[in-house]
Amino acid sequence: MAIKVVIRQDEGVEEGIRRFKRAVNKSGVVMEMRKREFYLKTALRRKQKSEMARRKKW
Repeated sequence: MAIKVVIRQDEGVEEGIRRFKRAVNKSGVVMEMRKREFYLKTALRRKQKSEMARRKKW
């Protein structure tokens, strides 16, 4: 899942970096990395999943 941003001719490097950061956030790579950073026991994973569902509902 490589994210690639090509800088246009009329665009500066800063704008290209901004577009890259936006693409990374949109793809969910950072969230996935944080989720996999530590091992979660099955019960804790289930609990966290239900809490996230509860947050999304409200």
